[in-house]
Amino acid sequence: MNQLLSISSNLLFVAFVLYLIGTFFFGGAIRTDSKKTEGRAMNRWGLIGITISIIGFVCQLGYFIARWIVSGHAPVSNMYEFTTFFGMMLVAAFIIIYLIYKTAVLGVFALPVALLVIAYASLFPREVNPLVPSLVSYWLHIHVTTAATGEAILAISFAAGLIYLVKSINQTKKSKSTFWLEFVMFILISVVGFIIITSIFHATNYSAKFDWVNKEGVEQAGKQGMTFELPAIVGPHEGKMQNPDQFKPLFYVPALINAVKLNTVIWSVFTGIILYILIRLITRKRIGALLQPLVKNIKLDLVDEISYRSVIIGFPVFTLGALIFAMIWAQEAWGKAWSWDPKEVWALITWLFYAAFLHLRLSKGWHGSKSAWLAVIGFAIIMFNLIAVNLVIAGLHSYA
Repeated sequence: MNQLLSISSNLLFVAFVLYLIGTFFFGGAIRTDSKKTEGRAMNRWGLIGITISIIGFVCQLGYFIARWIVSGHAPVSNMYEFTTFFGMMLVAAFIIIYLIYKTAVLGVFALPVALLVIAYASLFPREVNPLVPSLVSYWLHIHVTTAATGEAILAISFAAGLIYLVKSINQTKKSKSTFWLEFVMFILISVVGFIIITSIFHATNYSAKFDWVNKEGVEQAGKQGMTFELPAIVGPHEGKMQNPDQFKPLFYVPALINAVKLNTVIWSVFTGIILYILIRLITRKRIGALLQPLVKNIKLDLVDEISYRSVIIGFPVFTLGALIFAMIWAQEAWGKAWSWDPKEVWALITWLFYAAFLHLRLSKGWHGSKSAWLAVIGFAIIMFNLIAVNLVIAGLHSYA
């Protein structure tokens, strides 16, 4: 079984590398010198890019199946497994939409998002552990996989919306649009910052442990203490350091908040700020302006349609997985379909937002840039649910 688990991890790594290579080939498909060669270059480089992406997806599917065999259940029960599955379904959604529209620039934006998601997942513990009792159900396969698939399809609308905004926003002057687009780019850079800073401290084997008091007022000491793998800018509730020679927290948070994960978010933002400043100093351009050459040949109506159709497909899938199937399982596992758990609340917020998206699009005529901004905001809500709600706010889903 250990050998199969090793094969699974290697397949995921190969998939990651192939997605990265595929991104460069899609970039080559849109880097044309003239309209005369544009179609031929798009077909040749785009065909190679999509072929590599499909091979990468097959490798990641192999990772998923192998890990399922090892664990005996669908590998979506913790943050590492769920997030890698989310990344895999994002690639699957991209492949299907690319084969329909054959828009290479979508690969330059969608595949890097999948790469960031998979890289983010790789920083969580990868051990295969037995399921907690409440997760021992066939609803694990149905609810979690369907919800993740819906979110992955909706993520394609984000990539298309981002392309629309990069193409349409005038980068030669300051405006609210340039500010908010740059803010989105900063958030993406902060994810890169999270990956970099966590990898650095993992390599140094940094560790700081705290005794603390949980929300029930029970002291967690010794082996039950809270371990930080990044210097603790924030500390746990009533925390006392077991190794006082390490960096001491600047302040402490209530027991409701997971101090370790909040600390990681703070470090990610801090690293993101440094990266962003370095990029601006070196290029002397906004990130949005740097990306504009990639979208110069794209038709705005086309990416607007891709964004809209992604929501049309992803919304009902998300509705089934994140709400209907979730409530059925909650009723079975906890005796009530709804408990106002933070995860449930943010799933509802996500659903309401995309319902409003479709209403505004169909009834109020919100096309173009308005629709693109909604797609970007919707993905921000999904990522807040994935990162902040899962990691920082304690609730019934904290075991994930």
